[in-house]
Amino acid sequence: MSRLFIAAGALAGLLAVGLSAYAAHGLALDPARTRMIDNALTQQGWHALALIAAGILAERWGGWAINGAGLAFLAGMILFCGAVWYVATTGRSLGPVAPTGGMLLMLGWLLLAVAALFQRA
Repeated sequence: MSRLFIAAGALAGLLAVGLSAYAAHGLALDPARTRMIDNALTQQGWHALALIAAGILAERWGGWAINGAGLAFLAGMILFCGAVWYVATTGRSLGPVAPTGGMLLMLGWLLLAVAALFQRA
């Protein structure tokens, strides 16, 4: 799982940079929707790094908590950022998808803390 997390984090970072360039130079939206895109890209960038960290720590520590953190970061990033992009570009909501993604991102941080506190030396 550790390599999957690192690779997915790296690809998410790559995508965040590319989408940032697209949003800045090729996407014409009103200010409110532009803020939504900015928020999604910020969250994607931070969680790409968190996913890479989870991958590195999964290699060192192992265990259910760090693997759960990586899975939560990955799923949460896809759901939250994807749903925010969808709403910003189409104007249509996906219902509970973005909040579910946000909850998964928070779960990832909680599981990362659990892994750090209870990992075996």
